[in-house]
Amino acid sequence: MPYFKPFKVIILGFDGVLGSVLAGALDLFSFTGVSWQRFLDEDVEPRFKVQIASLGGGAIRCSNRLMVHAHCDIQDVTECDLLLVPTIGDSIDKVLKQNSELLPHLKRLANTNADIASNCSGAFFLAEAGLLDHKVATTHWGYANKFKTDFPLVDLQENQFVTHSSNESGNIFCAAGGSAFYDLGLLLIERYCGREISTQVARTQIIDSKRGNQNSYTNVTLHKPHSDQLVKQVQEFIEQNFQQPIQVSSLAAMANITPRTLNRRFQSCVSMRPIEYIQAVRIEQAKRLLESGDVTIKSLADQVGYEDISSFTRLFKRTTELTPKEYQDKFSRLAI
Repeated sequence: MPYFKPFKVIILGFDGVLGSVLAGALDLFSFTGVSWQRFLDEDVEPRFKVQIASLGGGAIRCSNRLMVHAHCDIQDVTECDLLLVPTIGDSIDKVLKQNSELLPHLKRLANTNADIASNCSGAFFLAEAGLLDHKVATTHWGYANKFKTDFPLVDLQENQFVTHSSNESGNIFCAAGGSAFYDLGLLLIERYCGREISTQVARTQIIDSKRGNQNSYTNVTLHKPHSDQLVKQVQEFIEQNFQQPIQVSSLAAMANITPRTLNRRFQSCVSMRPIEYIQAVRIEQAKRLLESGDVTIKSLADQVGYEDISSFTRLFKRTTELTPKEYQDKFSRLAI
């Protein structure tokens, strides 16, 4: 039986946190690799080691007055794969003021290559710590005006369910309010454990995982943290224009370098050539569309930038080992 070293997830606990999201995040990640396996009478193998960390390791008073015991002190956390910041349930200004001592620890862990993710008003913590300056973010639509006023340096995209930004230190994800928490959770589970495990979690937890505005984060499993700004600009161009014909020579001209140099820098940063990255982005988007269940195979190729249906089908099968129809039959969320 294969052994998987669990990924370490830290959930930030603080007075005034929304209890349902704190507990929901704990359950969602703790039962990954557990619930599905129990249903099928398979060996249980948890994919995440999840801990709630508070300042000083003390008990947490949630906004609904539920008291939760923390597993550890955030000051003792030196590294993790993922740091989750749940929703603020009480007054945002009051909670930020009362928990200001947490901010240095957010900054510290953000510099360890950990992924950082916030849900809903939890983005205020990240913004207060300066982690979202000049980056895209989202939060609950009801807090959008306050967020823009308080943090003008953040590129707030309140119409997005989930946003993603990356730099040399790591990746930052933000989710809007309500059910977007589950979109974020499934997306992160997919990032670490793959599509199949994420789908298992969606099925066992009975989560309707249809995502809004998919194009904004099609690439989250493709992005690799790196510091080459030129490559990032080309990546972003590809991700925003994958439906159009894209030539590597045109990308190189746009970046004012030779195609050979662009190939070399892409290989160094994301372990694939630009043409492979274009194909990967298109295939990922095709998977999303097929999983939604509301796309015909005939129109699929055109929607992801391929004029030749046959060549697209061959590429899709080579990548996934399934035809588009087989993939849709297996993973369509309409069947969940």
